[in-house]
Amino acid sequence: MTDVMPLAGFAIGITAARRADELGALLVRKGATVRYGPAIRIVPLADDTELHAATRLLLEEPVDAVVATTGIGFRGWIEAAEGWGLGEALLDRLASTNVLTRGPKAKGAVRAAGLSEAYSPASESNAELLQHLLDSGVDGQRIAVQLHGEPLPHFVDSLRSAGAEVVEIPVYRWVGPTDPGPLDRLIDAVLDGSVDALPFTSAPAAASMLAMAKRTGRQPALVDALTRRVLVACVGPITAGPLAALGIPTVQPQRARIGALARTLSEALIARSPRLCAAGRQIELRGQAAVVDGQLCEVAPAPMAVLRALARQPGRVVSRRELTAALPSGGEEHAVETAIGRLRTSLGEGRLVQTVVKRGYRLAVVAEGESA
Repeated sequence: MTDVMPLAGFAIGITAARRADELGALLVRKGATVRYGPAIRIVPLADDTELHAATRLLLEEPVDAVVATTGIGFRGWIEAAEGWGLGEALLDRLASTNVLTRGPKAKGAVRAAGLSEAYSPASESNAELLQHLLDSGVDGQRIAVQLHGEPLPHFVDSLRSAGAEVVEIPVYRWVGPTDPGPLDRLIDAVLDGSVDALPFTSAPAAASMLAMAKRTGRQPALVDALTRRVLVACVGPITAGPLAALGIPTVQPQRARIGALARTLSEALIARSPRLCAAGRQIELRGQAAVVDGQLCEVAPAPMAVLRALARQPGRVVSRRELTAALPSGGEEHAVETAIGRLRTSLGEGRLVQTVVKRGYRLAVVAEGESA
């Protein structure tokens, strides 16, 4: 018997643009099958006229504070400014003001640029950073806020309401994918039951996927799948925002890190995998497979849906009508018979699924008072 990797038998969809390969590699090393469907792309910094204009605006007058929200964004801003011949002027301006960093990566980028931070919240949250600024008093101050791919309306509006002039620095921008085909196919895969989990690393990616589903008339079905069947993991509460707005539950790591996200996703998938005994065999249900006595058996979506329906109450007879409703694409009752046949073949043991004449099917679980 060979050891089965923790995520073997699970299919995971990745919508990220930045660090998609890194996240995918972490999951593949645990045995998962990964499908990519980028939901967004990043506008290159050097080509971004908005960033160029914001940088020149910042340099026109002294600034009282600069907020760095991400390491990659801050580094990219400095590199882009150097490409425009504004690097030295920007660093001089930043050296003469208070630089506040959201977390350790932003802090590291600031220090790598030869600067030092005046404040960095222990929670690594924008909320604590904002509260620090408001508590210190910002009335009449000029504050630059480095955005991280999307606007920060609450952060910026709160500063302006407190009397600050805010210069927004859009260090990179999210836009829709150049080729929407992979994302379109990933949504279909979620709906047909061949994707078990979706990790999200940014709110724009989550919002973009939901928006595509809405444009194509699939949002209700997608929300239903993400609510009832597919595990959704987010790197943090900001990323989870667009999903939470539609009532979609998510799991999140304690620390907003790619590695922690992969671990949290893995642990959650394993924890929700049903385990049972039938026909004397130990069975663990995974997304696209079953582990029977330590042997991984791949199972197609329709037979897997039938197996899950039978496993909800092991040993209970499930009617053909109930099993038909459980199939990813519905169908007639003969589709259930086909799925049962394929399931028995996939599991390599026909006795695991019993036919109860004129009633339906059940897993071969010995109930109390019965003989094996």
